[in-house]
Amino acid sequence: MLLQHCTWQEVESRLERSTGIILPIGSTEQHGPNGLIGTDALCAEVIAREAGEAADALVAPTIAVGMAQHHMDFAGSMTLRPTTLIAVLRDTVMSLARHGFTRFYFINGHGGNVATVNAAFSEIYAESSLDPEQGNRPVPRCKLRNWYDATAVRRLSKEMFGASEGSHATPSEVSVTQYAFPEAIKQAEMSPRIAPYGPILDARDYRRRFPDGRIGSDPSLANPEAGGKLVEASARELADDYRSFLTEA
Repeated sequence: MLLQHCTWQEVESRLERSTGIILPIGSTEQHGPNGLIGTDALCAEVIAREAGEAADALVAPTIAVGMAQHHMDFAGSMTLRPTTLIAVLRDTVMSLARHGFTRFYFINGHGGNVATVNAAFSEIYAESSLDPEQGNRPVPRCKLRNWYDATAVRRLSKEMFGASEGSHATPSEVSVTQYAFPEAIKQAEMSPRIAPYGPILDARDYRRRFPDGRIGSDPSLANPEAGGKLVEASARELADDYRSFLTEA
């Protein structure tokens, strides 16, 4: 069930039986010649909704803009500073905690978010530790999982795309968006077929090293059928992990 599709009375009722919630988080950034700018947020949202359905979990609105400063030389990309994203995550968690939520399960679609999200968790825990009025109030418990790191997803990506998977604008993530949004499928020529690898620094350096936006990937291999398999595999594993998270001591 989607939080934004609920009434406040429905949320209050759900809290009587579960204080967990799934929060999709991604990014709004270039994804090469045939990848949608919303890929990271869209993948996280689609898989979070599927996982939420499987686990009978409430799913929060997607946090769609993340830490993507290195993509800013490509038109349409958006970014938050790490400090801004930490503040957004802190306020999101504390808003929901105010209503009684205690377990916050983030499904992430963007590698560039990981360090900042974990820093936000540290800020949330520090706030609890330093609050003399904390008393017996439950401390928010947070967990981050990357949808693309699910064991079954790694296996499928290797089987379907091998060395062409790469690390950005991958055929796996483009396949997920093609499965979810077939009306938005793009076609484009790519040269070289498999993009180069290299470090990620600032925006100008990124554009110089990776002029079409890809890193090590060949997303021309993307297809909706592969995307469906990846969504199913990731959602199943994350739903199981979410249920375990709810019962952790």
